[in-house]
Amino acid sequence: MRYFIAILGFAVVAVVSLAGFRGTRFTQPPLYIFPDMEWQKRYRAQGENDFFANKRDDRPVVAGTVQRGYSWAEKDVFAGDYKYPVTQNPPLYTGRKPDGSWYAGYPVRVDAAFVELGRQKFNIFCAVCHGQAGDGNGITKVGYGMVAVKSLLDPTVMAEPEGQIFSTISYGIRTMGGYGDRLTPVERWAVISYVHALQLAGNASVKTDVTDPRGRAQLGL
Repeated sequence: MRYFIAILGFAVVAVVSLAGFRGTRFTQPPLYIFPDMEWQKRYRAQGENDFFANKRDDRPVVAGTVQRGYSWAEKDVFAGDYKYPVTQNPPLYTGRKPDGSWYAGYPVRVDAAFVELGRQKFNIFCAVCHGQAGDGNGITKVGYGMVAVKSLLDPTVMAEPEGQIFSTISYGIRTMGGYGDRLTPVERWAVISYVHALQLAGNASVKTDVTDPRGRAQLGL
């Protein structure tokens, strides 16, 4: 036991000696155990640089450069015949209306093939956590005990506008990572259509008529 106490005491003294006074005032440069890129080499505005003959960090603009503006406004920045996809259909790429509120519905045509695309992508990227039924009982929960998985059949999720779900898929939420780099905007909307299909199926009853136009309208069909 005394050896354990001696080793523990030595470790505490060593840690305090090396890291415990970080951030306090020193007459000598402090010892950086983990510099965390605080002293990385970089150019500074109007700084000095020995690499160039004129000793300046700032480099002159390339000859012939023409300023076209500072925004994504097509008329200010691009040629008149250029069509920037994001401005042609903002909800498709952002999930929001022009006023910034969540978009409700689908900014693309929804049909059976579209929902099938969503099914394929859902089973590849989403079912592992949310389960193939969307009830939150995927393999990460059933097989590995990850309990913090949201059921897509939860009323709070079902009440979310499609644009909000699009944002969640794109950027993630809480412990869920974003899939914007793995699913195209169209594929994300397709996943949403299939999620709605799972929600309809998960809350159906024996009295539900699957051919009811009202049920199809919820999917945008």
